[in-house]
Amino acid sequence: MGASLPPKEANLFKLIVKSYETKQYKKGLKAADAILKKFPDHGETLSMKGLTLNCMDRKSEAYELVRLGLKNDLKSHVCWHVYGLLYRSDREYREAIKCYRNALKIDPDNIEILRDLSLLQAQMRDLAGFVETRQQLLTLKPNHRMNWIGFAVAHHLNSNGAKAIEILEAYEGTLEDDYPPENERCEHGEMLLYKISLLEECGFIQRAYEELLKKEFKIVDKLAVKEQLVSLFVKLDCLEEGDKLYRALLSMNPDNYRYYEGLQKCVGLFSENGLYSPDEIDRLDALYKSLGQEYRWSSAVKRIPLDFLQGEKFREAADNYIRPLLTKGVPSLFSDLSPLYDHPNKADILEQLILELEHSVRTTGGYPGREEKEPPSTLMWTLFLLAQHYDRRGQYDIALTKIDEAIEHTPTVIDLYSVKARILKHAGDLEAAAALADEARCMDLADRYINSECVKRMLQADQVALAEKTAVLFTKDGDQHNNLHDMQCMWYELASGESYFRQGDLGRALKKFLAVEKHYADITEDQFDFHSYCLRKMTLRAYVEMLKFQDRLHSHAYFRKAASGAIRCYIKLYDSPSKSAAEEEDEMSRLLPSQKKKMRQKQRKAEARAKKEAEGKNEETSASGVSKSGKRHVKPVDPDPHGEKLLQVEDPLSEATKYLKLLQKNSPDSLETHLLSFEVNMRKQKILLAFQAVKQLLRLDAENPDSHRCLIRFFHKVSSMDAPVTDTEKLIWSVLEAERPSFSQLHGKSLTEANISFLEKHKDSLTHRAAVAEMLSVLEPEKKAEAIKLIEDSNDNLVSTEALAPARKWKLKDCIAVHKLLGTALVDCNAASRWKVRCAEYFPYSAYFEGRCSSAISKSSEHQICKNSENGGANHTADQNAGSIASNGKLEAFKNLAI
Repeated sequence: MGASLPPKEANLFKLIVKSYETKQYKKGLKAADAILKKFPDHGETLSMKGLTLNCMDRKSEAYELVRLGLKNDLKSHVCWHVYGLLYRSDREYREAIKCYRNALKIDPDNIEILRDLSLLQAQMRDLAGFVETRQQLLTLKPNHRMNWIGFAVAHHLNSNGAKAIEILEAYEGTLEDDYPPENERCEHGEMLLYKISLLEECGFIQRAYEELLKKEFKIVDKLAVKEQLVSLFVKLDCLEEGDKLYRALLSMNPDNYRYYEGLQKCVGLFSENGLYSPDEIDRLDALYKSLGQEYRWSSAVKRIPLDFLQGEKFREAADNYIRPLLTKGVPSLFSDLSPLYDHPNKADILEQLILELEHSVRTTGGYPGREEKEPPSTLMWTLFLLAQHYDRRGQYDIALTKIDEAIEHTPTVIDLYSVKARILKHAGDLEAAAALADEARCMDLADRYINSECVKRMLQADQVALAEKTAVLFTKDGDQHNNLHDMQCMWYELASGESYFRQGDLGRALKKFLAVEKHYADITEDQFDFHSYCLRKMTLRAYVEMLKFQDRLHSHAYFRKAASGAIRCYIKLYDSPSKSAAEEEDEMSRLLPSQKKKMRQKQRKAEARAKKEAEGKNEETSASGVSKSGKRHVKPVDPDPHGEKLLQVEDPLSEATKYLKLLQKNSPDSLETHLLSFEVNMRKQKILLAFQAVKQLLRLDAENPDSHRCLIRFFHKVSSMDAPVTDTEKLIWSVLEAERPSFSQLHGKSLTEANISFLEKHKDSLTHRAAVAEMLSVLEPEKKAEAIKLIEDSNDNLVSTEALAPARKWKLKDCIAVHKLLGTALVDCNAASRWKVRCAEYFPYSAYFEGRCSSAISKSSEHQICKNSENGGANHTADQNAGSIASNGKLEAFKNLAI
């Protein structure tokens, strides 16, 4: 570096490099300017000055200087290296790799460039190149531990575990017998555990076992040793030894579910699907009873049997599990029990059990069969559990009665109000749920969780502005509105994006969804620093797990929701494009003078309102943007706060396709992925891609109503197409003709017959009947009346068992979808009105259907109607409760509701 400079300037050049490494950028800049006064065309100095400016956020100048420096000295590896560093800082990794390779052509043995290149190759998953670069580094510096480990990890990532093991063994061969010294024992132990896990992964189980026994004394993490050893015992079929070791592990941590699962495997009583024979259930019951005697304070040993026990044994075990938790007052008890509701009959047994407990505590003050009296709070927690139980089963009126009684019993427990808000949300009264959640928040203003629950309810009720003000109460001082984005608060951005989408504000919805997508890009970038750190610190097992996690990062539910939301926005934008300025001007010119005046007044008012809001936010930011030291935090102003620029895309479907490809790659087993693929490709007239989406839908769930819709719509579209003319069209047509017989739904049937056949298979399902009706109106538009009759003839078959209240099968969201279908696709306002009246009876708390107990009715002159309903007593209780808590003014409109 700086070899072509005189000694004085060469020392200054070294100062530039040192200043860059120590982040003393002004000092480095001063030294660079001193050199450039005498040698204005010195390429390496120009490049280093550019790199320094880049760190001072002067990017345009930085690129200009680095390119000039490279132009002046194309044969300098420093200039190419700096150019690569510049690209790396802007996440242009592929360009950076090209620059590093050019630098290595000039100086092939440069350790620093090779190391930087290997980091980028690991980041970009260029695994073959990563192996090659790591081999070069090891060849150049074989006495460096990190190079051996890096070479082994590179082979492991490149699916060559056997080679990685050889490299680690060769590295161990270079060590002395008394290695490691005391200060390196942890790191060396981690390397040994990594090697043993590699042997296990490659199928060398016996070798892994022998290696573990041989090197155990050198490993510091004794718990990891035991867990690795017991895993090997199971794979070697040494079940007796595994049994003993799992019991030893349970004595250390009796609440670890994995240990119980491993113990079951050792005694031959484990099933992946959770299904067991009666004999196996008896043996498992005996096992857990013996473990329960040994670990009396373990929660897991009491909870796990509830998953496999049946009938009277399940009832007894559930009774023993629930009683102490009700006495103790554990709010999360229902969350713990909720997986049991997926098992046949267990929900009914739980209901009978909890009702008996409630009756006994209410009448005798204690549990059945016990003389000891329970504390008064036990009844409240029992009612709390019952309310959640009935909420889960869709019996919202009973759930609200129980939770109201619990609130009357103890009005100061915040969890009661939160659960009541959740019940109201499920019942369909989103506005009342938001108000009640806000009341709960006001009871403890220091609780972040309660605050977040309140924000979530507000967003579900489309109260976005109020939700934002509530959310920022827990953000740092400064630019509070951007703070939620900086904290990667994805649940908030997704919920607000969905709310904006429901309200038709596509710009803001897109902005929120794309913000979540950016978070995932940032998480991907965050792994960069760990490529060198983990090799240096020898946290190799965690490092490999992190890389595997990163490879499946975009299959996470939050990313799937964000990408799906963005695609829906682009589809809606394509279907209803925003008007251009010229079109708006043209429309304005056609209006009468009086209408123009009114329109302009509206526009001015909207602009003034937006300006006032922006000024308010700026004042807030200015007031809170000063730290204790007096320094002002300057944040970049968002140039597009409402997402208007995001809507100005020439081809919304091509934008949607970008996110669709990510979903297809990372979430191929999600039905929504292929539904969106079908919608996008049908609009793009990509027939074969739409056909591929249909095939995937039928592969995942052929009986799903949406799969049926797409199948019928696709072949109806194909049948209405013109006869093929070009060779491409003829090829597409021949593919479709050849593939059609492979669909069992269409085999030997017309589309109408296939539609009728689908109805016969699912005649008791509302959603399936609605899908059939919609497709009937598409296939035969003249039969619209018959299609509507199909929906209106649907019956809500009640599911009931002896002594238990019936549970409805219809879901509120399905009924809302049917109502929208009647009003839009079938275009029959009268049928939609009849359906609304019918659903208002089924869902009395639904604000959408204006049910008799909803907040939508309370705002009208009929707000007293609920007092005359069957739940009158509960409503009276609710009135008392509404007055007994410290109100913040939000609940006044809901005092007359059963909330």
